[in-house]
Amino acid sequence: MIKILFICHGNICRSPMAEFVMKDLVSQAGLSHEFHIASAATSTEEIWNGVGNPVYPPARKELVRHGISCEGKRAVQLTRADYEKYDYLIGMDSANIRNMLRILGGDPEKKVHKLLTFAGSDRDIADPWYTGNFSDTYADVEAGCKGLLDSLTIK
Repeated sequence: MIKILFICHGNICRSPMAEFVMKDLVSQAGLSHEFHIASAATSTEEIWNGVGNPVYPPARKELVRHGISCEGKRAVQLTRADYEKYDYLIGMDSANIRNMLRILGGDPEKKVHKLLTFAGSDRDIADPWYTGNFSDTYADVEAGCKGLLDSLTIK
């Protein structure tokens, strides 16, 4: 089983988009049984008294626009223990990567990646919380997830 954890700042926009886009791609490929896919935050800003906020409504709407549900998803925080649980820990931007490395205590097994590197780019995925552009973020997330899936299934 391939275990993937997508990470962004708050776990309410980009990383849940990636989680559910990847789950959809894997399902379409008939490979759901071969993957465990989840998402997390580097911050606790969207987690109150141990309960995470749901996916931000405009992000949820963008997923629904593409026929993808994220029902029931709530923000959770990345922990050091996640390093051992997952094969791939994938951040959305350079700040996420820095914070991930701090939380994880490094990356000795080279499990940490930026999502768009799987689409052949070193670009960050812009945070739609600030840009308001959820369709561009979706397009970047989808490109990264397709590249990731290709890299994992093409041998």
